[in-house]
Amino acid sequence: MAGRNRAGHRAPAGAGARLARALGVSLLLLAGIVVVVAVVVPRVTGSTPYTVLTGSMTPELPVGTLVVVRPVAPADIEIGTVLTYQLRSGEPEVVTHRVIGTRRGDDGRVFLTQGDANPVPDAAPVLEQQVRGEVWYAVPWLGYVSQALAHEQRRLLTTVLAGGLGTYALVSFARAGASRRRDRPARRAGPGVPA
Repeated sequence: MAGRNRAGHRAPAGAGARLARALGVSLLLLAGIVVVVAVVVPRVTGSTPYTVLTGSMTPELPVGTLVVVRPVAPADIEIGTVLTYQLRSGEPEVVTHRVIGTRRGDDGRVFLTQGDANPVPDAAPVLEQQVRGEVWYAVPWLGYVSQALAHEQRRLLTTVLAGGLGTYALVSFARAGASRRRDRPARRAGPGVPA
């Protein structure tokens, strides 16, 4: 525990206290980065986060990976694009697989897909209206966290972390300002110099 020395200045904190403070700050920053990557960026960009639940896209997208899917125009989808699409048009269940071929259909382009780890292509072609978007980025393991938290819990966690980071920033600025004022040499009045 830090005490005061004879001059009245605070003695430096011990190594344990500094380590605990650094660990706390690191964890807070890591949690903030997770929230930005998994919640803020998707919300701001109109993207959608999904969790990979099967091994069909291993090794690139292992089970538990959080994938952030951004909207894509059908004309921009090429062979090699990793798409997230509805299994059946209008239903919520989605799959994320790679485009291995395209062709023209009666209602626009049709996409042939296959999971990287699957030995055969998907049985049904994907229609334009089934496409939810292309995989923009992926974060391993983060999908497990997303699955464990309900929507309201994620919102609460985001609010708490944002408040924690903001509070930490304000406290840091206040401490730095107080330290500068305390360490500034006192101005002494000399002959002919007003105090």
